[in-house]
Amino acid sequence: MALFLSTTINKIDKKGRISVPASFRAALQLQDFSGVVLFRSLIHPILEGCSYDRMVQLSQHHDNLNFETAAHNNYHSIIFAEAQLLNFDAEGRISIPQDLLDYANISDQIAFVGRGTTFELWNPEQVKKHHNDLRQQIKQRGDQNV
Repeated sequence: MALFLSTTINKIDKKGRISVPASFRAALQLQDFSGVVLFRSLIHPILEGCSYDRMVQLSQHHDNLNFETAAHNNYHSIIFAEAQLLNFDAEGRISIPQDLLDYANISDQIAFVGRGTTFELWNPEQVKKHHNDLRQQIKQRGDQNV
């Protein structure tokens, strides 16, 4: 299973291509599909990404549920409806559709943020603020040992 760690900021080239970090590409090479799956986050104005295999697992889990809440069904409906398969080019780059970049307020640089079996794509300035806010929340609550 793919595991995504760390944060890397890359530039978007003049043709709209983004180099996926080498460590992310290495994790993604463990699957049959040569690329990434991206979709709009339902929580933040960012993009979420994962391997194709992760989407297969989500689909199988969804299909195997005996009882499903409306919220769970809605989540799966929107994620699968909006997910986009983006192939790597020969240099390990992807081209993200403009509507997705606009949703995440991304223009010339993009932050790839590892989250274990998934990753997020952020505007670099916004992810810095988000991480600082998270640190403050953890400090205030005293939940460093979670």
